[in-house]
This record gives sequence, C-alpha cells and structure tokens, in this order.
Amino acid sequence: MKIAKFFSFIAIAASLLLGLPNLTNAKGYKEIEVANGGTISGKFTFDGALPVDAIEQIAITKNPDVCGEGYREIIWVDVKDGALRGAFAFIDKIKEGKKWAAPESGNYMVLQKGCRFRPWAQVVRRGPITIRNDDPGVLHNINTRELIGVEKGRVVKRTMFNFGQPDPGDIEQDLKPRRASYISINCEAHNFMFGFMMAPTHPYAVVVKEDGSYVLDNVPPGTYTLKAWHPRFGVQKTKITVAEGGDVKADFTFSP
Repeated sequence: MKIAKFFSFIAIAASLLLGLPNLTNAKGYKEIEVANGGTISGKFTFDGALPVDAIEQIAITKNPDVCGEGYREIIWVDVKDGALRGAFAFIDKIKEGKKWAAPESGNYMVLQKGCRFRPWAQVVRRGPITIRNDDPGVLHNINTRELIGVEKGRVVKRTMFNFGQPDPGDIEQDLKPRRASYISINCEAHNFMFGFMMAPTHPYAVVVKEDGSYVLDNVPPGTYTLKAWHPRFGVQKTKITVAEGGDVKADFTFSP
C-alpha cells in the first residue's frame, strides 16, 4: 500500500511539473516598456604581466584538412593595447526592464566551424538553442557545462548536455542552467576547442568589444550591482546608480 501511494505521489508531482512554465527563464524578471532609461558604459583593462599560461599551444591531431595543421593557439587571456577581451559585463539580479532582442539568426546558436566555437564568448537567452556543425566530414562532440561557484572561487562543473554530431547540420537543445549563468563549452572530440557563454535571466549582459569597451542601454532608473566576469580571473563587482536618462561610467581592471 505504501509503495502504491509513493508512486501515485510521484505521478501527480510529475504531471504538475510538466504543466508549469519554464521557471528558470522567467525567474524574477519582468519585461516592461522602459521610460527615460539610462546607459551604463565602461572599459575592461588588464594591468600587469600576462600569466605564463595566458596562451596555450595544443597539437592538432584530428581532421587537419578542416582544423588546420600543427598547433592551435588558445588565448585564455586576450589583451591588446591594455584592453581585456573575451569578458562579460552584466547587471546582477535586475527585476524588470527592457525586452530581449531576437537574435539575428532567429535562434541562439553555438556554431562549430573550422574546428572552432564561433564566437569564443557570447550571451544567450535560456531556452531553445541551436548547436550547428558546419564542418563536413568532422565529428564534433559538444560538452556544455554550467559553472557553479564562480563567484566563490570554487567552481563545480555540471554538464547540461553532451552529445556527438557526426554530420553537418543542426541539433536543437534546451539550455537550462539551474544555479548559475556562467557556462563553458568544449569539444570532446577535439581537445583544442573551447568557448564560454552567459545565460542570464535578463538581457542586461554583454560581451566586451575588441577594444574592451561595453555598453548596457535602456536601463531603468535605480541602484544596481554591476558585475564583470572573465573566465580566467573570476568576477568583480561595483554598486552603481542610474538616473533617468543618465549615463554611468564603470571601468574594470583585472590583474594576475
């Protein structure tokens, strides 16, 4: 009798869960029409000597006709003229604001082309995402992992999906981080393919530009915690206040 009740409870709970909306996507954020919003902008810079392992050379041992020959140069710390690239700027825990802009391709995408993830870093919305293999004759195997504990300096990697793509084409997945917005991607078939994503619950997140600059626009007036994430150096944060139609400058400097 107890076993029957247990399975009956599981069945009811499952049916209820299946009828719920995607709480991960909707969690705590409401899309509104922002009136007289402000702008946050700034620049990411790097100060000091580059770490000895800032650039890694990994031998290309598979598919040289597509991936190239010799060695792949992995730039973990990308600095040019003092500007730090491959980093993210975002507002933490904003409750309401502008609507998400639809991606140009119609869907968020991880592109595998030339045995590289393109782009190296991107912001995506939680939910449907396209994984595209654009390398004929090449088997890719994407491993997408949620990085839990980044801000505490003790990272645990939780695999969200890991599958092979032996042929060119698209595979649709549902991106559902549970506890963190920070995500790493790598190819299990090619040990020189890496990339990073952020999947926040709101659209106030960007990858810095080639010159290290960033802009977050149409921000509702208020006081926020602004954060900066670099996959190698972790997270920095600062408090900011955005006035109606105002401009706020916030720079971040990372060092070894």
